[in-house]
Amino acid sequence: MDHFLGLDIGTFESKGVITDASGRIVAQASHPHQMIVPRPGWAEHRAEQDWWGDFVQITRSLLDQSGIDPASIRAIATSAIGPCMLPVDAAGQPLMNGVLYGVDTRASAEIADLTAEIGADVLLSRCGNALTSQSVGPKILWLRRNHPDLWEKTAKVMTSSTYLTFRLTGECVIDHYTAANFSPLYDITRHDWCFDLADICRPDQLPRLMWSTEIAGHVTAKAAAETGLAQGTPVTCGTIDAAAEAVSVGVLDPGDMMMMYGSTVFIVQLAAARLTDPALWHAPWLYPGQHAAMAGLATSGTLTHWFRDQLAADADFATLAALAETSPPGARGLLCLPYFSGERTPLHDPQAKGAFFGLNLTHTRADLYRAVLEGIAMATRQITETYAAAGSPPSRVLAVGGGTRNRPWLQATSDITGLDQTVCSITIGAAFGNAFLAARAVGAVGPEAIRIWNPAAQVVTATPDPIYERSYSLFRRLYTQTKTIAADLDLKI
Repeated sequence: MDHFLGLDIGTFESKGVITDASGRIVAQASHPHQMIVPRPGWAEHRAEQDWWGDFVQITRSLLDQSGIDPASIRAIATSAIGPCMLPVDAAGQPLMNGVLYGVDTRASAEIADLTAEIGADVLLSRCGNALTSQSVGPKILWLRRNHPDLWEKTAKVMTSSTYLTFRLTGECVIDHYTAANFSPLYDITRHDWCFDLADICRPDQLPRLMWSTEIAGHVTAKAAAETGLAQGTPVTCGTIDAAAEAVSVGVLDPGDMMMMYGSTVFIVQLAAARLTDPALWHAPWLYPGQHAAMAGLATSGTLTHWFRDQLAADADFATLAALAETSPPGARGLLCLPYFSGERTPLHDPQAKGAFFGLNLTHTRADLYRAVLEGIAMATRQITETYAAAGSPPSRVLAVGGGTRNRPWLQATSDITGLDQTVCSITIGAAFGNAFLAARAVGAVGPEAIRIWNPAAQVVTATPDPIYERSYSLFRRLYTQTKTIAADLDLKI
């Protein structure tokens, strides 16, 4: 029987699955790791331990659980958090920790300098994206400026999925969807690298471009010995976790929107044509001829982790969710700005700060946690309103990710945005989507088969509450009226 391996490296946890050709999961495994925060505004992973180490451990666990012959795995597809920035030497050895996606805001000065040098209009026209903390180009420039010793040794700049594929196959590749986040180094119209907008790196320092379901290479003898996989197994190019997550729930048609409840709320919507709103991110989709518009918050699941670790160490997430349901909508007049790592879409403000506002001595831990969930939901509404203003409101919302098990978070998001959400039978997310992409890569399934692999299970219906309209208005005002104070705090730390 044919099998397919899908594996995803997340911000706090990696997951893997093996499926058969019908989409039945025959084994699944996960492994936690930490996000390293060496200073405010920075976010890192250890590529060898957190990315490749997790891949090896999970793959061996999957093979042990399933008892299948590794040779029955027809193809492997991976995804990982991204876009990331990892410089490696000529031997492919990491020269520093991997710098994470938009939650890492260290390159603010480089973003400002490059935007001034190139021009915002040119960036939007050529790259499809304004430069933000999500952009890899400014982070490469940050490395050049701040660590010339490391830059001198840098042979390649990889992202997380590139590193996994390299360790498996020896090939240094990147998919177009991920590469579009390397602004200003990717030309969105030509679907190719561009080096005429700014002097950031050499052409030979960037990976080879491919589409996500193309076969990048095959498992080497060395990788086979480490992982237990069969030498010669085909490996796809790979992609960013959010894209694989969208695949996992059947995002297929223009207007389909995936809402991922993970370490961040990340949104992918397929569009009939390229959207040019600078508040959103644009990329080619995983296959030629399709467009995607993306958005993402900076802290979501990471904020619930922070709350549990700092304010509720005696409780697990299920207990906290039940506690939040004892607090009424509006959290009894309490607002939370969820900008604990700055904010990405649509504010793109790395100096934004988190806050609880409206506290009094009657508020409880339940109110605080509900305010966290509602604050994330209100920030999510700002994103969905941005899509609507850009002329592309969602026609269908598909929810996925670990946060879908948090019922008050899921319901608050529907109630505050006014959008119904479909939850599919399998909510594992990117790892499952990768197994499907692996099957697609070798022609075992067509795109529509995902609806058989993962049918709809429930719909979360929006129930608007007038108190949320008032809270949302105050939420927007609270950020606007405290924005300069938040920025000034950076100057005094």
